[in-house]
Amino acid sequence: MIDEVQDHETAKPPFATALGVSLGVFALYVATLAPTTAFWDTSEYIATAHTLGIPHPPGNSFFVVLAKAWSLLLAPTGLSVAVRINLFAAATSAGATGFLYLIAHRVLRDVFQSDAFARYGAIASAIIGATAFTVWNQSNVNEKVYTLSVFIIAAVSWLAIRWRDRRDEAGSERYLLWAVFLMAIGSTSHMMSVLPAPALGVLVLLSGPGRLLKVRFLARAFALVALGLSFNFVLPIRASLDPVINEGDPACASVADAAVAIYSNGRAGCRALGANLRREQYQTPPVTQRKAPFAAQMAMYTQYFEWQWSRGLNPSELPRTDRVPFTLLFLVLGLVGLGAAAKADRVVFSYLGVLAATLTVGLVIYLNFKYGYSLSPEITDPNQHEVRERDYFFVAGFLLWGSLAGIGLAWTWGTLAGALGGGVQKMRVTAPILLVALIPLVLNWSWASRAGDYAARDWAYDLLMSVEPYGVLFTNGDNDTFPLWYLQEVEEIRKDVTVIVGQYLFTTWYPKQLQALTTPEKQRTFDAGLVPGLHEDRAAPRGPIVDLAHEMLDEVGTARLAEDLTISFPKLAVTYPAGMVLDRGQQLALSIIHDSGDERPIFFSASGGMLTELGLERWGVRHGLATKLVLRNIETDPNEGLVKGTAEYGGSWFDLDQSLVLYQEVYGFRGIKDRRIWQDRSTLNIPWQYYVMARQLGDASAVDGRDAALVQQLRDDGIAFQLVAQGGLFGTPGLLDR
Repeated sequence: MIDEVQDHETAKPPFATALGVSLGVFALYVATLAPTTAFWDTSEYIATAHTLGIPHPPGNSFFVVLAKAWSLLLAPTGLSVAVRINLFAAATSAGATGFLYLIAHRVLRDVFQSDAFARYGAIASAIIGATAFTVWNQSNVNEKVYTLSVFIIAAVSWLAIRWRDRRDEAGSERYLLWAVFLMAIGSTSHMMSVLPAPALGVLVLLSGPGRLLKVRFLARAFALVALGLSFNFVLPIRASLDPVINEGDPACASVADAAVAIYSNGRAGCRALGANLRREQYQTPPVTQRKAPFAAQMAMYTQYFEWQWSRGLNPSELPRTDRVPFTLLFLVLGLVGLGAAAKADRVVFSYLGVLAATLTVGLVIYLNFKYGYSLSPEITDPNQHEVRERDYFFVAGFLLWGSLAGIGLAWTWGTLAGALGGGVQKMRVTAPILLVALIPLVLNWSWASRAGDYAARDWAYDLLMSVEPYGVLFTNGDNDTFPLWYLQEVEEIRKDVTVIVGQYLFTTWYPKQLQALTTPEKQRTFDAGLVPGLHEDRAAPRGPIVDLAHEMLDEVGTARLAEDLTISFPKLAVTYPAGMVLDRGQQLALSIIHDSGDERPIFFSASGGMLTELGLERWGVRHGLATKLVLRNIETDPNEGLVKGTAEYGGSWFDLDQSLVLYQEVYGFRGIKDRRIWQDRSTLNIPWQYYVMARQLGDASAVDGRDAALVQQLRDDGIAFQLVAQGGLFGTPGLLDR
């Protein structure tokens, strides 16, 4: 359109502008950055990065080491560890946007025949991609390791296209070698990093692979793959040093044993390391065995695609008519962007098309999800649904599609100017169409932002502070466990509490780690000065939480009782009838309670879960959010201060004085009681627990004859928690109309 272009082999990419775009996107993410940890895997990854621990399989060694190095570099700033690691997510996503800007510019230079207008169009492309809902939401907190993979995918894509443009130059193979190395080392963080491989293969084939089929190139590529994969040696080395968070315990007997596991992808060699690398803990079926019909899985992807461009228009997770026009707009613009790439360079188009297909339909096939968390309500069995929304798995695809939509928008701009006669003046006149790129920025801000969200951190603090010194706290899953790990290992609060993840008791490595960490030599001490007077100080326990030898721990498995089983405690005995099935986790939990109950108070993060499974709920006494197991008959031998609520509110026992002190003087409710939008619907059980606690605490206070103003305040607080538990004032459908 405008005669001002150079040949791709001689044209210098606009690196300075790309850097500026990345910094601008980074600034946006900083403005909406989470100030601390968040729910799901955020706390686990912040804690393992800080301590060089080992997160859940496959262990993510490259991420852990890189995030630790990043955190150390930012340490002189005085920023908290959580903010530093969250900034790592922001920086990697912003860097990915910069690479996609370069690709968009490369395509648009051919479209416009003008470097200047290509830059404007590429900026629009970057804005759309960076502000797609999931991209933005995952870039302002380090919830997963996926932003690092997104960075690698974008960098590999740029290197591939750069090689395409300079393939006839001597030494151009270095671009492909860098791409191969990045995918290899990225795979030691997450296998998402290798997703550009099919597109890269297509690009090389269409560009003429002959010159690459040389022994020297292939040998260098093989060596770089081996070097990249060698980063997984971090796992057995670190595991041998027994970090506090050491999931899977992938220690190996020898370097050779570890090498075999690493280079066979866990099919041989070191058993523990191989199990980690292959994620055997999760027992994922093959893709040929579908967890849900493919149509249902594509419906889930379609739902998430619809969120990307106007999430804030409607609080519902389900597709809504007010979001449909924007969904169709950016769907069409992305297709137009692919069309523009086809006209500019069919090989580049092939790369982008294959990559887009891999990151969408390809991932749907490979990931093989169950029914969507909020979809298919006719499937009433919760075990057939995902436990949460899974849009984050498609974060790279949404970033890429936003970039393609920006290319399509720029092509539309040029076409409109051409229809009016073309030329620089018409391009300027029609330039306002580029404002379409701001739609996701405006309509996603309220839902993508995590600014001021302290909910997960305060939840962890409140729960840990509810536990008496050296207590054992049984938890049920990610969201009542990982934030506790964060608080203990990063903020170093209440490290004396032994947090036990009920699900992990089924593994062989976890009970042994708990036993080792609670020996007198390793037991961490209670800090009585944290909240003076809250808990009575006591001596550290004299033994570990369970007395069984390692061989006996390994032998515990699911068993059906052949006869009644009675477990005796100092002031009561619990009998389990013949024929009852006790699984490994339940048996180990009972052993821990029996062996450590004399020296360690036993707590549960919820009145249901493990407490109910073990049939111990009759002896549960609420201490604020947590429930303490009182090993005596509460009905006949109540302690002073224990109050039972009315049947209308569940009839729960409360240590009322302690619970009121916790609630009024210790607990923090930031982002839990005063929340406009609670974005993640799958974690609404957190504010619901506060709601239940406030209402039950108010009821128990009324039963005990406490001040009427106190009872009313607790009831009012319950209403505030209820509003948040329904999605927040601006996040609950129809709430503002009530």
